[in-house]
Amino acid sequence: MTTNPGAAPTAYTDGEKETLHASLDRHRDAVLWKLQGLDDEQVRRVMTPSGTNLLGLVKHLASVEYGWFCSAFGREVEPLWFDPSSGEDMSAGQGETTERIVEFYGRARTAADRTVTELALDDVGTTGSGRAVSLRWVLVHMIEETARHAGHMDIVRELIDGGTGDHRPG
Repeated sequence: MTTNPGAAPTAYTDGEKETLHASLDRHRDAVLWKLQGLDDEQVRRVMTPSGTNLLGLVKHLASVEYGWFCSAFGREVEPLWFDPSSGEDMSAGQGETTERIVEFYGRARTAADRTVTELALDDVGTTGSGRAVSLRWVLVHMIEETARHAGHMDIVRELIDGGTGDHRPG
């Protein structure tokens, strides 16, 4: 499996789990690429009436990686310094540096990847609302979630400096 931005699975015949994981990684990498080359003001710049900004979306994606891949499967979750249920995961506070949030996303990805590596697609966890959920469903859901927010980030990035695309050109 590759994790290069814009790369497909190592072969178009990889197994289901490897293909799903590679797809998630491709979108995760696009999320990080959307921050590259921007300064602190730009990654925090609110570009929509709802308050959407690049750094807030990364913080949100980190918290949902922990929630779906770790909490749901009874695995350790890093203590959060914010309340995602109140929407605090969608914005970056003054004391939250870009570095802190990007590193938080990296740790969430690593924890989530351990779950993906160690469990089978049919293994079942439990959501915060008590619903049973398979790792397969979580992978598909997180591909959707990450791709959706990477698309938001693409639009925000275009509004900031004209940069577009799902991976670095060339």
